[in-house]
Amino acid sequence: MVLSRMKPAFPVVMNWTRTPEQTSAEPAVIRAKALELLARREHSRLELRQKLLQRGFPAEPIGLVLEQLAAERLLDEGRYAELYACSRADKGYGPLRIARELRERGVPEEIVTATLAMLEDSWPAKLRDLHHKRFKSHYPADVAGRMQQTRVLRQHGFTLDQIKQLFATD
Repeated sequence: MVLSRMKPAFPVVMNWTRTPEQTSAEPAVIRAKALELLARREHSRLELRQKLLQRGFPAEPIGLVLEQLAAERLLDEGRYAELYACSRADKGYGPLRIARELRERGVPEEIVTATLAMLEDSWPAKLRDLHHKRFKSHYPADVAGRMQQTRVLRQHGFTLDQIKQLFATD
């Protein structure tokens, strides 16, 4: 008899959410979990709050811990926005899409604006790289081809002005 083909007699249910009884409301415990999460990668304040709430920590002490971490610059939304924007730009995404994603992650508008301003000079090169990757640098000969390529580049978050400049240089 082969054991690997046997089905368990009862269904296996895995529950990854933690109940409030499993977690302590002490700020030291919350801080330790927050630092553990921050050690893996940068987080925005909103992301970190959501992750801590998912783990069953109460909202009030989370706010105090996040304030303390921000004061110590262990939680820095400017640093997070810069790393996130550079990473997304390297993957071929433009300023409009990156700005929307940063806003969705709770990054304040002034930080989003400052971060994208730092990358202002790199957008034409990023757009050329994406165009080469997607279209092998073949510029459209007709209106339908131009519209199709424009639609793809817009979905990646580039502005119409940037796309027009790309097509003007062909």
